Order: sequence, then structure tokens, then C-alpha cells
Amino acid sequence: MITDNIMTQIKRLIIIDGHAVLHRAFHALPPLTTQKGEQVNAIYGFLLVFFKALNEFRPDFAVATFDLPAPTFRHQEFKEYKAKRPKMADELAEQIPKIKNILTAFSVPIFEKEGFEADDLIGALSRQAEQEQVETVIISGDLDVLQLVGPATKVFALRKGVKDTVLYDEEKVKEKYDGLLPSQLLDYKALRGDPSDNIPGAAGIGEKTALTLIKDFDNIENIYEVIERQLDGAEKITPAVKEKLIASKELVFLSKRLVTIRKDAPVDLDLTQCRWGDYNFEKAEKALGDFEFYSLIKKIPAPPGAERAKQEEEKPKPSNLKLF
Repeated sequence: MITDNIMTQIKRLIIIDGHAVLHRAFHALPPLTTQKGEQVNAIYGFLLVFFKALNEFRPDFAVATFDLPAPTFRHQEFKEYKAKRPKMADELAEQIPKIKNILTAFSVPIFEKEGFEADDLIGALSRQAEQEQVETVIISGDLDVLQLVGPATKVFALRKGVKDTVLYDEEKVKEKYDGLLPSQLLDYKALRGDPSDNIPGAAGIGEKTALTLIKDFDNIENIYEVIERQLDGAEKITPAVKEKLIASKELVFLSKRLVTIRKDAPVDLDLTQCRWGDYNFEKAEKALGDFEFYSLIKKIPAPPGAERAKQEEEKPKPSNLKLF
């Protein structure tokens, strides 16, 4: 369980998986527009999730990560990586720079790195936080980051929409995946593949068979060693499954490399630059007001010592956001 950092003095970092949260919010909420006609549903949903995480985990530090459009090292190794993904909707793409501006108004550092995915930056940042004895909570709508779960790292995942959330620790991951450890999710996915990312996996090996194999042999390296050297346990694998595994060996190991989140991405976590609360409230208020998020202004945690008495005395401004 996440410990209470107020009682134990353990520091806590939240890492927002920017694109994943925006994507989930965009598809979960109906189109919202401002008086100017700007669509802002993804931004609004993103902020709902962000504020919920702030209230629930009371972090000492906060950062956000985003993907860049340039190809990554995975595309260089496997040109078909994510090749079947549809192009991002223009209405969503237009909201990305706007949420970045809002995060900047809240003094939340944004990490992006050409050649790497946001997941790799999350992996590197969470590893560095652990080295600093700082707990990490990853905010994401993508379960790929569950492989990073450990004693000092949890995942606050969007289960449905933007309000239904679940906190994954090691036990919660094992509960979801029938006993598999977070570290074994790499091998599980390497066998079964992932059509959404165009990860090939082993042809003819589905979720049930992949799960059984990993539970029996722990990882793909052990599976192939047992098969190739006819070690004890080889009898558990049927001839038909052995044939499929042998035929797909190269793709299985490629798949594991593709799904493995790097923890050595070239980013540096400077906690002095990531302290949550070190922002100008008036600047943050204006950033939300520009998109007519007046109801959210009262919900944002104020920085230490900020005066909000005048704001509380004011009558609430009506929102002009419109549904299509």
C-alpha cells in the first residue's frame, strides 16, 4: 500500500503519463467547446484526473511525460511497430500544447526525449526517484506501465472513463493477471503479442496458453531452454505448442525487447525543480480561466501561504463551455 507520507516523512512523486491520460479523457468525455469554439474535453478530463491524484496522494513532487512524433529506437528495430495505429484525431492533437501550457503554469516539469517513448522516461524517472528514496505514483491510462510496479512504485490507472480508477501495487497486479509478477508481464506479452502496438508475439499462442507457460516457467528464456535442452518440465508443453514456440522464437525475443520499458533513458530527475506547490496561483488561475474552467479553479490545491480569501468571496462565474 501507498504509505502516508505525512506520518512517515516519506516523499512522494507523481508522474503523469501525458498522452495516455489525454487520450483516455478525449474518448471518455463528450466534446466540450469554449465560447471561442475551442474543443477542450481532453484538457478538462486530464485536469480532473490530475487534481484527483493530487488530492489522493498529496505528492511532494510532480512531473509529466509526453511522446514526441519522431520515431523511437523501437521503430528502428521493428519498422512495423505501432504501424496499425490510426492517426491521432486533429481535435485531440490540438489540445496537447494547451495542456502543456497549463502544466507549465503549475510549474510541473515536462519530460520529452526524441528517440524514446514517454514510458521509457517514466521508467528512468521512477528508478531515479527510488534511488532518492522517493515513492512514485504513475498516473496513466495505459497498463503497459504495470511492469514498473514494485515496492516503491505504484500505478494509478484509469479503468473506465476518467472517474473509475484503481491503484496497482504488486498484489493488485498479481490479482489481475492470475498470479503473475509485474516483471513477468514482459514475458507474457512477448508470447501473446499485442495488436494495438503491432507486437507480433508467438503465432498461435493466445492469452491462456501464454499465461500458463509463464506461470510454469517464469520467463521466455526458461521456456526455450527447457524446450531446446529437453529439461524437466518439457512434458508440460504439448507438441503443438512447442512447434509454435520454436517457429516464432525470433519474434518472441524481439517482442520482449519491444515491450520492455527502458529505465536508462537519458533524463535527469532534479527534485528541486519538481516540487509540487511552487507555482503562482494567479498564473494557474488564468491558465484555467482561459479555457473557462471556472469550476476547477476552486478545486486546485493552493501553494503554501497563498491567499484565496478574495476568490472565495467572489460569486462563481458561470461556465460557457458547451456540449456539441
